[in-house]
Amino acid sequence: MQPDPRMTDNRTTRRPGLLARLRGNFLAGVIIIAPIGLTLYLIWTVVGWIDGWVWPFVPNAYHPEALVNRFMGNPDPPINVNVRGLGVVIFLIFTVLVGWIGKGIMGRSLIRWGEGLVERMPVVRSIYNGVKQIAETVFSQRDTSFDKACLVEYPRRGIWAVAFISINAKGEVFEKLSDGREFATVFLPTTPNPTSGFLLFLPREDIKILDMSVEDAAKLVISAGLVYPNTADPTQPPE
Repeated sequence: MQPDPRMTDNRTTRRPGLLARLRGNFLAGVIIIAPIGLTLYLIWTVVGWIDGWVWPFVPNAYHPEALVNRFMGNPDPPINVNVRGLGVVIFLIFTVLVGWIGKGIMGRSLIRWGEGLVERMPVVRSIYNGVKQIAETVFSQRDTSFDKACLVEYPRRGIWAVAFISINAKGEVFEKLSDGREFATVFLPTTPNPTSGFLLFLPREDIKILDMSVEDAAKLVISAGLVYPNTADPTQPPE
C-alpha cells in the first residue's frame, strides 16, 4: 500500500513548535550577547583595577571628588564622584613620559645606575631580570612573534599536538644538539590557556608545518578543537 503523498508532505514541512523556536532564538541571542558582554566586563574590570592601582599615588587634593567639591564650594554633604577610567589616562600619560625620559641620555644613565644597584641584590636581581626579559619580549616593537604553526608528536609517538615555531635553536642548546641537523625552537601551548606550555627543541624533519595562520592555530588551541579555520576559503569565517 502506497503512503498518501499529502501525509508525507505534512511530515516533511512540519514547522518546529513554539518552544523549539524560542530555544533557538535564545541560543542565537546568547551567541551574540556573550562575546560582547564578556569583552565589556573584562574592559570594565581591567580599567577598575588600573584605577585602584594608580589613585593611591595621586595626592588626595587632586582626586576627582576633592576637585569637584572644591569647585562647588565644599557642599555638605560632599558630592561623591566616581570617574572610572581617569586613572587609566593618568597611567598612560605617566608611562609615555617615563618612556620619553628613558630614551634620553640622562634617562639611560639613570636606568643604568639603577640597574647597577639592582645587580647587587641577589633575590631582587633575579626577579628584575626575569620581568625585564618578559616585558622586552612582549612589548618590543621588533618582530618577535611566532613564525609558523605546526604539528609535533607529543607526549608520545602517534599523538600530535598543535605548536608554534619561534626561531632556530641557537647558542649552547644548538651546540649540544647539533649533529648535522637543523633544530627549531617550538612552543607547545596548553588548552584552553595558551599562556602556559612547554619549550621544545625538535629537528625540523620531525615537525609538520601547517598552512593555517598562527592566529587560527591559537583559536584552535583556545577553543579545545571546536573552532577550525576554513581551509576551503581562508577569507571566510571558521567552519
